[in-house]
Amino acid sequence: MSPIIVAIDGPAASGKSSTARAVAAQLGFRHLDSGALYRGVTLAAVRAGLPRPFDAPDVVAEAERWGVDLRPRNGDFEVVAGEPVPDASLRAAAVTEHVSEIAALAEVRCWVNEHLRRTALEGQGVVVDGRDIGSVVFPKAQLKVYLTASPAARAGRRLRQRGEAVDPEQLRRETEALAARDHADSSRAVAPLVRAADAVALDTSDLSFEEQVDRILELARDRGLASDG
Repeated sequence: MSPIIVAIDGPAASGKSSTARAVAAQLGFRHLDSGALYRGVTLAAVRAGLPRPFDAPDVVAEAERWGVDLRPRNGDFEVVAGEPVPDASLRAAAVTEHVSEIAALAEVRCWVNEHLRRTALEGQGVVVDGRDIGSVVFPKAQLKVYLTASPAARAGRRLRQRGEAVDPEQLRRETEALAARDHADSSRAVAPLVRAADAVALDTSDLSFEEQVDRILELARDRGLASDG
């Protein structure tokens, strides 16, 4: 039986991963974080010392050589490279610096998408987050949600997440950085960030975290993907 797929897409700092994880826990599904897998691939490329601009076949070869994959862990999937990869390694500065460039490579995206689709088959239901989950990776997902928020709201959340002060200058710089990331993601030639035609748009600018999770759970119940209990 095919698994139930809930696809959550959206721009950077829209709260996709934390929201998807909470929704998955409430539904009794597994959370599948596509961004974590891209970071695992990028970590392999960085460890191998691959030169820039990155060559897609070399990046994929290093991901294979390091054994980058996803493995079930409790209600989640963890990135492994022979052994579990600590979150701190996935979010190291060198990985963050290069992950967008590597994620834009067509051959890398195909490799990651194949792993995501295969991994999804390991559960009765998964909540997957990313930037092209509903439009490319799982176009037949039973529920698609496009999370968004104003640039300022997303910038404030990103600063608080990093434990930094949300002062006007910091907020301005972070807002500009996110706007640049939005432009790059939405204008790239390969799998640009788009809202799938059948995705439900959810603006979380003025919603609490609990409220946005509840909105998605309500949508899941409306589609018969979750009980009312």
